[in-house]
Order: sequence, then structure tokens, then C-alpha cells
Amino acid sequence: MKLADGSRLGKADVHIHSIASDGTASAAQILEYVESHTDLDVVAIADHERIEAAFECQRLAIERGSRVQVVVAEEVTTRSGHLLGVFLQARLRRNLGLETTVAEIHEQGGLAIVPHPFSSFTLGMRKHAIMRVHLSADPLVYWDALEGFNPSTAGRYGRGATARIAAELGLPLVGNSDAHTVDTIGDGHTLFPGTTAEDYRQAILAGTTSGSCITWGPVREVLIYGRQVRKQARDVSRWGRRNLLRDDAPRDLGVPPDQLERQRERERLYLAEREERRRAAGSGSAADSVARSADDARESERGLARRLRAVRLGARARSMAAAAGRREVEGPPT
Repeated sequence: MKLADGSRLGKADVHIHSIASDGTASAAQILEYVESHTDLDVVAIADHERIEAAFECQRLAIERGSRVQVVVAEEVTTRSGHLLGVFLQARLRRNLGLETTVAEIHEQGGLAIVPHPFSSFTLGMRKHAIMRVHLSADPLVYWDALEGFNPSTAGRYGRGATARIAAELGLPLVGNSDAHTVDTIGDGHTLFPGTTAEDYRQAILAGTTSGSCITWGPVREVLIYGRQVRKQARDVSRWGRRNLLRDDAPRDLGVPPDQLERQRERERLYLAEREERRRAAGSGSAADSVARSADDARESERGLARRLRAVRLGARARSMAAAAGRREVEGPPT
């Protein structure tokens, strides 16, 4: 989409599933389709509880010099529903408290986005959980965006309520496909100023995104689900051979074994270095702690910007809490 000054808006879809979870295509197949059949600029594989395919897709894009920028994401299950973490460095743990997981995403330098809110049959987050995070005093616990445009039945169910609560809370809306087959990638997307992954991040932080999606009909959804069922049947068969027949058939994540080992080593090093920084920050004199904090801030300007933004959100949240008796956010449709 061209703007008045001749520049164009970028297009992103950061909620795509691969065979590593309940999708039907590998990381390589997803990247090839995005490059040849879409005009997307930024994408992310966001598998359930996994990031292996996301890292592989990113690696392939860099190795090929792809026109598409790939970031790492994960759709993780929390005790309050599904949560989308984007720009991740390590895998998120499932079934933790919502606030704990949101804080972990931000500690990794990522964005915390609510996918398909209010959907009762896909663990969509409810209003009370969204409000709980929005009103949190913890500087790492806040929302970056809500997924207001999702072509599936899960996304369509709460679309109106999502738009209303986003307007109420002053949160940006994004669009994603929630694709489980390659031919549905891009059916939901986010428009943003710029074309790069960093432009996408900054547009969300600045609240300058817009979203769009088509609506899948029941026939399309049945066909998609049928392909998922066939893929899941193959996963079950492979699991049986591995666990019952002991034939050492590994789960197919669509990632070469050597790359899996490199991913795990990189993740281990990242977590070890972060733990070391935490220990260092908690020891020594007050002056040393201040000096280390200053060094950390200089190393990560974006991390500092996120914290400042969180403080502003906290101030706004307190004023909203004081006005809670006068108005209430409208809930999802019945």
C-alpha cells in the first residue's frame, strides 16, 4: 500500500504454525511460499510451546538473503489462555501464570500480544485476564498489542469485543493469519510504517499499526482441519513407533538434527548469560549495582524504552482504576 509521500506500508504475519506443532508445512516450505506467493515483509512461525521451526525459518531466510525478514515467536499456553510472544530468544515454559509469562517475554526483549481474544474453544484470553495485566504495577507486565484480525472462527468470534477493549485501553490492534496450511498465510496481516522487522516492532510500540483479514467460510475451515487431522495421525504413528516399538524414530520438527543441536546450545548459552547477569545485579555494593544497571541500559536502548513505556502505562492504569466505577469495558458477545 502506497502512502502520499511515495513510501509504502509494510505487511507482517507473525502467527503461523508449522509441522513442529499443529501446522502442516515445514519451516522451509513456509518460507518458500511466503517468498513466492505473498507480498509479506515480516513473518514469524509461532508454534504451540515450541520455537525450533521459528529459529530454522529465520536461519534459512538469513542464509538465502531473503527479501522477507523472519522473527522468532511462540504461542504459549498460560493458566489464563494462549499468549503470543514475538522477538524471542528462548523457549517459553507452558502453564505458568499469565503475569510470569508476560514478564518473561519482555525480559527477553520481546512483544506480548493476545492472540484471538475471547475465543472460548481455542483458549482465547478473557476480559478479566487482559485487564489484570493492563492494570499491573510490575514494569515488565503490560500488553503490547491485541490480535484483532484473525480469519478463523476463533478470531471472528471475539473480533468486535477485541476492537472495543483495545480502544478502551489504548492498545494497538494487529492482524495475523493463524495459518496452519501454507495457502492461508497472509489471510490476516498487520500494516505498519516501514518494511523491516524493527519497523514492525517500533510501529507496535508507537501504536501506528492497522490490521486486516478475510473470513474463512465453514467449507474452508473443514478442509484445513482435515489436513491437520491427517498430519496429527502421522505424528501419533511416529510417537507410537518411538515409544512403544523403540525404533528411535524422532519427532519430525522440520529441522535438520545438526541445526537442532546448534539451537539448543545457543539457547543454553543465552539463558546461562542472563542468569549470570541476574546474579551480578543482585550482588556487590549499591554503587556497583548502579554501575551495572547503567551498563545494561547502554547495551539495550530498546529495553530501557520498554521500561519507560511500562511506567507510563502503569500511571495510566492507576487513573483508569480510579474511574472504574464510572465505566466498564464491554465484554465479548454471548
